[in-house]
Amino acid sequence: MPTPVSAKHHPHDDAPDTADSFRRLAGLPPGPERDALRGQIVEAWLPMADRLAGRFRSRGESFDDLRQVAALGLVKAVDRYDPARGNAFESYAVPTITGEIKRHFRDHMWTLHVPRRVQDLRNRVRFAAQDLAQTIPGRRPTVAEIAEHASMSEEDVLVGLEALESFTALSLDAELPGSEDGYSLADALGSSDPALDTVVDRESVKPRLAALPERERAILYMRFFGDMTQSRIAEQLGISQMHVSRLISRCCGRLREQIMRDAAA
Repeated sequence: MPTPVSAKHHPHDDAPDTADSFRRLAGLPPGPERDALRGQIVEAWLPMADRLAGRFRSRGESFDDLRQVAALGLVKAVDRYDPARGNAFESYAVPTITGEIKRHFRDHMWTLHVPRRVQDLRNRVRFAAQDLAQTIPGRRPTVAEIAEHASMSEEDVLVGLEALESFTALSLDAELPGSEDGYSLADALGSSDPALDTVVDRESVKPRLAALPERERAILYMRFFGDMTQSRIAEQLGISQMHVSRLISRCCGRLREQIMRDAAA
């Protein structure tokens, strides 16, 4: 049976002396005895993990969830800690647990996926603004002041400030500020222009149209751009409506073959 974890404490009440337990853990093979000792070590350090979780409790995540994330970080720290390196477990566990909590915020607390660089800029700007608030009470720090304090460019500060306002997404059904008739963000959004679908086709056919004989080009222009009927075109050109129909079909078929051939080349 494993020996209980020592009750001797470091200067912090939540930092128990587990050096001997870690040395024994490193020498035990996988099995119930090792699992039991590992569980005792984790339990002994849980108060510290809870304290670290408490540092993040005002950032929009429930404290119970933060405690679970911190406990997961603690388990990882216990499993990865090597007492042979000579460093105290606390010096290894604190950044491991803190990193796990920060990773949780990065991966789970943003409504939309935000690049890691933008998240880091957001945090640097937030910390700099908090520091400056102590020295310039009564107003918000300027972009230039934040940039100087955090050793950042003003462009990066602006990106970080924008990210500060974009931690969560606004529903498209949310009523716009100042609206009294239920006007929502979705009502303010535009829609795609159906004509955009024809842009590529028009650009593809343009040089081929320019290469047609003048009469055939004029017929196609009157039919498809002037919206004239075949009968009116025939009357204007002094030819039969059947001849106009054959010319339109022949020109369109030729243009289609040329464009398809160009696309396959």
